[in-house]
Amino acid sequence: MPKSIRTILNVGSSGIIIDTECQLSNGLPGITIVGLGNKAIDESRERVRSAFASSQIAMPKKRITINLAPADIPKESTSLDLAIALAILQADGQIKRPLEADTAAIGELGLDGTVRPVRGIIGKILAGQQRGIQKFFIPAANMVQAQLIPNVMLVPTTSIGELLNDINQDNLKLVTTENNPLPPQNQAVYQYHLSEVIGQQQAKRGMEITAAGGHNIFLNGPPGAGKSMLARALPSILPPLTREEMLEVTQLHSLISGNYDELVTTRPFRAPHHSASHIAIVGGGNNLRPGEISLAHRGVLFFDEFPEFGRATIEALRQPLEDREITVARVKDTAVYPANFILVATANPCPCGYYGTNKPCTCSAHAILRYRQKLSGPIMDRIDLYVNVQEIEHERLLSHVQTDDDTQIRNRVVRARKIQADRYNSETKLNANMSNHDIRTKSNITKDAQDLLNNAAKTLDISARSYMRIIKVARTIADLDESDVILPSHISEALQYRSPNLQSLS
Repeated sequence: MPKSIRTILNVGSSGIIIDTECQLSNGLPGITIVGLGNKAIDESRERVRSAFASSQIAMPKKRITINLAPADIPKESTSLDLAIALAILQADGQIKRPLEADTAAIGELGLDGTVRPVRGIIGKILAGQQRGIQKFFIPAANMVQAQLIPNVMLVPTTSIGELLNDINQDNLKLVTTENNPLPPQNQAVYQYHLSEVIGQQQAKRGMEITAAGGHNIFLNGPPGAGKSMLARALPSILPPLTREEMLEVTQLHSLISGNYDELVTTRPFRAPHHSASHIAIVGGGNNLRPGEISLAHRGVLFFDEFPEFGRATIEALRQPLEDREITVARVKDTAVYPANFILVATANPCPCGYYGTNKPCTCSAHAILRYRQKLSGPIMDRIDLYVNVQEIEHERLLSHVQTDDDTQIRNRVVRARKIQADRYNSETKLNANMSNHDIRTKSNITKDAQDLLNNAAKTLDISARSYMRIIKVARTIADLDESDVILPSHISEALQYRSPNLQSLS
């Protein structure tokens, strides 16, 4: 009867259980792997052979058949090596003590018998934990990430020979995780700080509201006014990652990063160039991988010169901006990646950048219209705050301006997020994620504030989506003021950040 060892295969940001079955039969010695594996899995035969030889482990002189079940799912990962090796050892009787049913093995084998780190270890363990697996044999180099997951039993493994001896001698080095303390997070890594921006008080206030409520923001202004600096300073006022957020971010980055055994401890800041391909930003490829949209999860996605990006790329933001996740569908497979990020987009008023300023504009009316039409109404309607960034007088650039430092602003942001965590009973849900039901039941808008908003909506012809987004922004402003209710003053300030196509009506 075939013996099987369980392992986990990444699918999107999660994973599925794979039963690695092994059967030994009479015939010419050799290893056959079935179950729709790719080239990397097929090559595991040679890695297992060499690892056994280097570790003085006898390879069975029989026909070895490995089945990766379910067999109709495409598989492409070297992390199945360890499970294949253990399945062979178990079928050959070299494992003297039967492994428990709630055990999974994850790891890539080196030719010298070492167990190498693998991608996506967090997603694999979480997926296994959800399906009743309690104990995981994992590469020792992946322990830094894996120990962040609470309430799992881990067996760090450095080589197949050592693991075999430990199993047979009942001497497994079991590590049980129980809410281990988070690693230190260093805010000083950021090169730009909001307190260093001269002037731009409304823009800095908009960035504070953005950080507190997780809202998307659009910065419009001439070249050199400070739009990019404001955007790059946003991470300096964001609160540290929670344990849940750190798990999500590390998992996504381990799927694509070269340093996939490291822990991500700071909020991502992704700033793709406008020449980046559609797949690089959205995700996909021959082997499905997350794109910049997902790599910005729980952080900031910065699109500098927003209209210069491809139309298809800009329109691809519709789903993640609304649903906070993105579905990447290809012929061979479909994956869903989380994409809960803060979008910061910048744009010039025209192609040359000087329309409406003191400097002469060289653009024709048609060029200005075509430039603005690159951003569709549905995309603009999904952005919560719009700020016009004005040029600063040169005399002020080197002057010392007394303003709140980043720590004071970040403390206000943290307090506002704590209020939201208590309101929604969640450490990760923010006002930007409010559903229509949440707005009706938890926004606590006063009658006077609602009357003011209704009058403004009629006068300014505000869409239903914009109406709801104004309430979300006003709720964040109220949280920054530590007010239980939304007052007319909060609605008035939120209306100042409405869509630019409404500015002419004000």
